[in-house]
Amino acid sequence: MLDVSEIFGPTVQGEGKRVGRPSIFIRLARCNLSCSGFAVQYVDDKGQKKLGCDTYYAVDPCFKSQWKKQTSTDIIEQVSALCGDSKYDIVISGGEPLLFWKKADFQALLAHFYKQKQQVTIETNASIAIQFTENYQQHVLFSMSVKLANANEPVQKRINPQAIKNIVDNSTDCYFKFVVNKQEAQSCLTEIKQITGAAAHIDVYLMPQGDTVQALANNDQAVVDLCTKHNYIYCDRTHVRIWSDKRGV
Repeated sequence: MLDVSEIFGPTVQGEGKRVGRPSIFIRLARCNLSCSGFAVQYVDDKGQKKLGCDTYYAVDPCFKSQWKKQTSTDIIEQVSALCGDSKYDIVISGGEPLLFWKKADFQALLAHFYKQKQQVTIETNASIAIQFTENYQQHVLFSMSVKLANANEPVQKRINPQAIKNIVDNSTDCYFKFVVNKQEAQSCLTEIKQITGAAAHIDVYLMPQGDTVQALANNDQAVVDLCTKHNYIYCDRTHVRIWSDKRGV
């Protein structure tokens, strides 16, 4: 069984290497990080104000009453209904989906979509070391959104060099994607160089921090400047530009 926060689509991938691609999203619940530094404010089930990432509802256990326990069969049936006759991309996001890597239901999803010739992207913070034991696992596109100091998490918790190496060495396609804000752009740059130094051949995307159009506007020029100066790829947050912080689109 997998903890599912939401399944939705078809919509478009808003970030990263396959931005703009029509996609179905499977958002799994639970995460090993909370990322209060991203400063998205929300109210928990006890009425307390908290700060977290823009998918706090899939991270904070206070929302677990909204999560569903589903088997791979349940999820495949729901995704198939959304796909109809189309071979949409499948994006497995979170939370942190690699928490479920060893689960049979998780592997059944990957195997199924590989057989259906649907591109699977896993959005991960790349802090959990996984083992590659099956051919289909190598064909997943890993979007490694390694968290920087601006996430306000301990460095030993958010950066796992072995976890990153396992993905880089074993997957046929992966890339780095970092969230950067204006105030900490230069310090972020130092960490980005440290994290990516051993994988210089892997594409690096930089993305402005923010869950609203105004927040993106506050940070996007600083990110563009970093990209043009250091030859990184600018990655906007298309879904935020279109739908702001609306869920399920």
